[in-house]
Parts: sequence; structure tokens; C-alpha cells
Amino acid sequence: MASPTIRPATGTLGILTPGLGAVATTFMAGVESIRRGHSKPIGSLTQMATIRLGKRTESRSPLIKDFVPLASLDDIVFGAWDPIPDDAYTAAKKAGVLEERDLEPVADFLRGIKPMPAVFDNKYVTRINGENVKKGKTKRDLAEQLRQDLRDFKARNKCDRLAVVWCASTEIFIKPGPQHATIEQFEKAMERNDDAISPAMLYAWAAIMEGIPYCNGAPNLAVDTLALQQLANDRGVPISGKDFKTGQTWMKTVIAPGLKARMLGLAGWYSTNIRGNRDGEVLDDPESFKTKEESKLSVLHTILQPESYPICTRISRTSCASTTTRRAATTRKAGTTSTSSDGWAIRCRSRSTSSAAIRSLPRRSCSTSRSFPTSPIAPG
Repeated sequence: MASPTIRPATGTLGILTPGLGAVATTFMAGVESIRRGHSKPIGSLTQMATIRLGKRTESRSPLIKDFVPLASLDDIVFGAWDPIPDDAYTAAKKAGVLEERDLEPVADFLRGIKPMPAVFDNKYVTRINGENVKKGKTKRDLAEQLRQDLRDFKARNKCDRLAVVWCASTEIFIKPGPQHATIEQFEKAMERNDDAISPAMLYAWAAIMEGIPYCNGAPNLAVDTLALQQLANDRGVPISGKDFKTGQTWMKTVIAPGLKARMLGLAGWYSTNIRGNRDGEVLDDPESFKTKEESKLSVLHTILQPESYPICTRISRTSCASTTTRRAATTRKAGTTSTSSDGWAIRCRSRSTSSAAIRSLPRRSCSTSRSFPTSPIAPG
């Protein structure tokens, strides 16, 4: 294993996103809006949150960005890959997340971000087609092209450091297999174009091989394989992520611990997401949706620990359901979460637009209704 070293947070930081859709363009527009003084970094842990030092009575709570050596927003440059050749401004307009008053002040900046040809295969994201796609004889060839993209971007933009953040659509569900067990098997699978090696894994492999941190913002299998984890450890490269979890999954991680802490019985959990843009299109495909569903179920299972608390938690795959409804392309993300328990019913509706994230606090409302609780702990 390579000895860990933390490079100083100085110089230009290049952030490259596989995917230039709603998530990536909102991120880029938000950063630029803040840099130009049009917005505050609402929702940013690093920019707005504090960290407590010592005892609470000492009142030492500096901002995280003042305590930890982090790159300044002014030092960031963006790049992207996408199978659709639209620049960031056009992509943001089509996504319909940001409003015109958010986009126009940074339109010139967004128009300057044009996606590089992507490693993309329709079999992994069946509802999207694009012409801005790399060609190669093997998946290893495609991954090597990504490595060259990273080198070229770093040199062209005079970057001191890079990071890759997956912002593309959710790929189909893939179970870890022997192809993912060791780096030797992984690379052989790339060379024979094995279906178990998806584009997301190729981006992760390319980044790690170049010594570049990789964050996976979707729930599909990518950097969380034994092979890539070992490669990252051997090369001393940070890796992270298993979905951004900023919507319904985030609500689960807020509500479920509270129910579990009070030993309130939980019999089922039902979620409905209403999505627009490409996210909705992709999740119309059952295989892509299965990836998202498995991720949501694992969150509840980890928090509620049904094996340790079988009386209080009877939630299972049959009692935990998720549905996705897609509206027009300009519809913003919204959703409802409902849980059912013996004596309690909780229904939470959330609506958040990314434009709100760079302009004001997210608009969220939550109502809790109590029915006839027979006891504080649900009967078995």
C-alpha cells in the first residue's frame, strides 16, 4: 500500500464530471454564481458549517473552510464528459432545474464548458442515446482514452490537482462477480469487453490509475468493488461515494434513526419520486430503477437493523416500496415519503429545486400525523 500523502490545497483544482446533465450543471452554475457574488453557498457543508473544537463551553467553532485546508472556490475549473454534445448552458436549460434568473448571470461561463466524448454504452443506460461517444476496440482502449483526457485537461488548464465526480445517470443493476474480485481479473475483463465492466467502472479505473480521487454520485456498482478498492489502496488514491443521497434517501436517513432510537415499530416504507429531465427517463427502465431501489433498501436495513430488533422492525422488500413517476422535461424533483407503523403514521413531502440551493434555503415542508398509539413500542 502506498503511504498516504495529502497535497497542499493550493493552485488550480480541476473537477471533471462524467455526465453534464442536471446535477453537474447545477453544481457548476452554483459555484460560479457564488464566485460572482450573486449567491450564498446555501447547502454547502464545507463553506457554511462549523466544527467544534474542545468543549462546548469553550465556544470554539470556526468555519470548516477556515480550519481545514481546502481549495478556494476561485481555484476550481470544470470539465465534463457526456454522450450528448450540448454545452453546460444548453444542458442546464434542457434539464429545467435552474430558472432563467439563475442561469443568465452565468450563461457565458456555462457556454464555455463543452463535454468531451464520453465512454457510453446504451446497454447500461437504455433510455439515453448520444453521438458524442468514444470508439475503441476494447474497454481497456476506452479507459486509456479517458486517462489521456485527464492528462490533457490538466495540462491545458494548468491544474495542480484533479478530482473526478460521477454525475451521470444511474446504470443498470450489476452484482459483483469474479471480474471485480482482483485488479488482474478486472483488467482481463476490460480487454475481453466483459459485460460486467460498465462505463462507470472504466472512469473509476482511469482516475485511480492517474492518481486522481474519484467520487461516485450514483448507486450503481463502480468504485465499490474489491478490485478497484485494492487498486486505490495500493496507489494511495482517495475514493468515495454510493449515490449523492440528497432526496428521498436523505429523508430516510433523517427519519429512520429517530424511529429506531425510540423503538417505534415500523411495518413499511413507501416512497414516491416525481422526476423530470434525464433522471426520470433513465429510471423508467426497470434495470436502472433496480439499482436505485437496492440502494434505498440497504439504507433502511443498515439503520433499522431488523435482525437485532425483529419485534420493532418488520420492514422487508415486500413492505418497502418505491415508485417513480416522470413528468415533462421541465418538472423539478419532488417527492413524498410515507412510513406505516403500529400507532404512528408519518408522511413527509419534500420539494427542492437546485435553483433554490444557490439562492435561498430549500423549501421543504413536513407534517406528522399521529393515530391511536396503543403503546410507545409497537406490539409484535
